[in-house]
Amino acid sequence: MTEVHGISPRLEMTTAEITAIKVLGMGDRACVDTCTTMGRGEGMLVGNSGQAFFLVHSESLETEFLNPRPFRVNAGAVHAYIMLADGTTTYLSELKAGDEVLLVRHDGQTSVGYVGRNKIERRPLVLVEAQAGDRALSLVMQNAETIYLTNPEGEAVSVASLRPGDNVLVHLEAGGRHLGVPVEETIVEK
Repeated sequence: MTEVHGISPRLEMTTAEITAIKVLGMGDRACVDTCTTMGRGEGMLVGNSGQAFFLVHSESLETEFLNPRPFRVNAGAVHAYIMLADGTTTYLSELKAGDEVLLVRHDGQTSVGYVGRNKIERRPLVLVEAQAGDRALSLVMQNAETIYLTNPEGEAVSVASLRPGDNVLVHLEAGGRHLGVPVEETIVEK
């Protein structure tokens, strides 16, 4: 999934409906700081499964809690997969300075972002579950007002305000992954 003559590939984005939110206890989450600023409707693809990724919105918004950090995506728990610029995945815990991550806009346009730092800290967590057609997907994220998914209009939606029935953007893939590379196989991830 590399750029060809300066044109990045466009990914198909799908609407998923939130089905459940479950507050968890403490755990380790990864904050991915890039060498690129992101804007409204832009972030990274992260998921509990190598077949289904949520568009996690950048911290490009000004809130009563924090100043904007448009270079950052508070991506999720350390076990989650993140989509890299070459179309492979890795665990959030394995990202390091210099790695190339895929930056994605709500319309599916992509670009390459370089990791400047991967900040892993212990924080309260929440499990977000959703349904896209016949596909169930999930992501464990930090439970805070300043952590966002992206709705179909490209707006950031705080995980603290998500409710069943809300819609968010996801990217779905067929098959499974082995060592981060797409493979055609039957795989069940729960």
